[in-house]
Amino acid sequence: MSAYTSNKLKIRKLSLVFILLTSAFNINAQSSNQKLVLDEAIQKALLGNRQVAIAQNDEAIAKSNYTQTSAIWMPQVNLSQVGYSTNNPLNAFGFKLQQASIQQSDFSPSLLNNPAITANYTSQITIQQPIVNLDMLYMRKAAKQQIELYANQSKRTKEAIKMQVVQAYLYLELSYQVATVTKQSLETINSIYKFTSDRLAQGMIQKSDVLNVEVQVKLAEVQYNQSVSQIATISDQLSVLMHAPLGIVYEIAPYQLTNIENASMEVSLLRADIKAMNAAMSSYDLAIKSTKLAWLPKLNSFANYQINDKSINLNGPNSYLAGVQLSWDIFKGNQYKNKANTQVLEKHKVAIQLENQIEQGTVEIRKTKRSISDANYKIAQQNNAVDQAEEALRIIQNRFIQGLINTNDVLVAQTQLSNQKLLYAQAVFEQKSAINYLDFLTTK
Repeated sequence: MSAYTSNKLKIRKLSLVFILLTSAFNINAQSSNQKLVLDEAIQKALLGNRQVAIAQNDEAIAKSNYTQTSAIWMPQVNLSQVGYSTNNPLNAFGFKLQQASIQQSDFSPSLLNNPAITANYTSQITIQQPIVNLDMLYMRKAAKQQIELYANQSKRTKEAIKMQVVQAYLYLELSYQVATVTKQSLETINSIYKFTSDRLAQGMIQKSDVLNVEVQVKLAEVQYNQSVSQIATISDQLSVLMHAPLGIVYEIAPYQLTNIENASMEVSLLRADIKAMNAAMSSYDLAIKSTKLAWLPKLNSFANYQINDKSINLNGPNSYLAGVQLSWDIFKGNQYKNKANTQVLEKHKVAIQLENQIEQGTVEIRKTKRSISDANYKIAQQNNAVDQAEEALRIIQNRFIQGLINTNDVLVAQTQLSNQKLLYAQAVFEQKSAINYLDFLTTK
């Protein structure tokens, strides 16, 4: 294989790496620009993100459900008015008794057995007052635990949105770095193209060398266009997270995250999602106790005041009825027992999920810490590689100007430098992304 062919293969391989690093950049650039700092992006997302709004709404629902349980202390009042008409002997005589309109003639056997159509209008107010309902008391406590559960879920949702915003911001930072590298590469290749074109005009090189550089120019133009488009794409993703209008290209400043490699190797029990699951288990404990107490007697009082009249004018006699009721469901087909058994199994399921959450979280923390260490090592290596590639390109360009090497050698060196810069930017991105994820995993 000739040196010329070998150089062409090197260019193709290095160009392929270059394309892979920028292959996702395929959306046309937007025209509306806006400066954005990370803290501002996070605040906007926490205020406007739809997932945060849903989580907060769930928390509000839990509070509302708890408020409903105050009915175990509050009286229930019902007001009603009912009109009747009957020729039933028993009901007709009863209506007259309620209306206090019984006369001696009403005791006639023929009238008792065949009464005329009798009307009655009953207007009444009924009051029921709970006194002792132990099952409802513990159900109220369980509902209160649900508030804590959803409050922690809402907090964890906010933490997740923050992590996503930071990640998108880092993607945008990487996209700008890629755009810078591709632009520099395009400028360098254009200068090489001008130099080779001048040499061709002087008859010092072959036309194939110029055509080869032209191909690299087109490739660099495509890569730069894709990198610019990716900036617009990531900006749209940030806009969605912040619930902001689409079509804005955000201009950002590089953001340095605090390295937290010394963070604990285990998941904190104070982390919001862990606290939410513990609250769920506590809620199940109270619900189970409520179910077991449901078979105990219930003590409630009631009162009824009514007016009965032949018409709806409320001028008839009034009466009242008051009392205390002690009720006891002795047997309901093992309903309470089976319900309690189901709740115990559901609690056991949550306990298993909690153990798994802690174990998986610990694994993720250890894995992420290793990723940070790997990224730190890669950054150091790539930093040296960039320095070496820059020096190599400088030497080769000098030799090329002197006519000691061909065009392909320069293109190989330039592509290699661009790739090393992209790999360095990728390593920095991986480091920051891992730090961001570790912060999410170890948040208390």
